[in-house]
Amino acid sequence: MGVMSSPLISVPVLRGLLDDPHAPVVTLLDVRYRLGGPAGPEQHAAGHLPGAAYVDLDTDLAAPPATTPDGGGRHPLPATEDLQAAMRRLGVDDGRPVVVYDDWSGLAAARAWWLLRHHGHSNVRVL
Repeated sequence: MGVMSSPLISVPVLRGLLDDPHAPVVTLLDVRYRLGGPAGPEQHAAGHLPGAAYVDLDTDLAAPPATTPDGGGRHPLPATEDLQAAMRRLGVDDGRPVVVYDDWSGLAAARAWWLLRHHGHSNVRVL
């Protein structure tokens, strides 16, 4: 999986990479999250792609909600240092491709994709 040419990756392409002993190791991030839906950690524990790390949208991909009237919203952007620490903990490395996925029409995965790209990771895709 060379430098990203598309923000998307298909299941067959990902499967081929994971099965190819000569392909680079791919970091898989499970970013399942739903407003008012089942909790992501429980969904991850019930089943996920082999080797995928669970990413918590509330704590790994956002700062605490702002309490001031002018906002910041429910999921303000995390501080760069906080995002970097979370990604290191989850196994993200600049030299390794990343694939993010969710079960929420790509909404949470897209946030992870954008944050990683915004902070300089050049090889991240959404499944």
